[in-house]
Amino acid sequence: MSDNKNLNTFTDANWGDEVGKSSLLTIVDVWAPWCGPCRIIGPVIEELADEYAGKVKVGKLNADENTMAHQLGVSGIPTILFLREGKEVDRVVGAVPKQMLVEKIESHIAGQAQA
Repeated sequence: MSDNKNLNTFTDANWGDEVGKSSLLTIVDVWAPWCGPCRIIGPVIEELADEYAGKVKVGKLNADENTMAHQLGVSGIPTILFLREGKEVDRVVGAVPKQMLVEKIESHIAGQAQA
């Protein structure tokens, strides 16, 4: 795990406060240390955390250590969840290109501005 101050660590214990009560679009990277594709997309998630600091909340949820991943219906990792006030609005499964994630973030931010 990095020391990136813009990258949150989500857990079962802090999920309600950190994700459920967040008015910002929240992006959750559901990962595990043994997962190869997770290691590929990890640095991309860190870049997005920096690039969208203050606009989007970005964090990681370790699927091995937290039951929240199962409760969210995550069956394959990495899974990138897009949530607003704790409710899922989108998801991407697998190590996808950064541009695909940027496009999803931008479309959800645009929708947020109109709401």
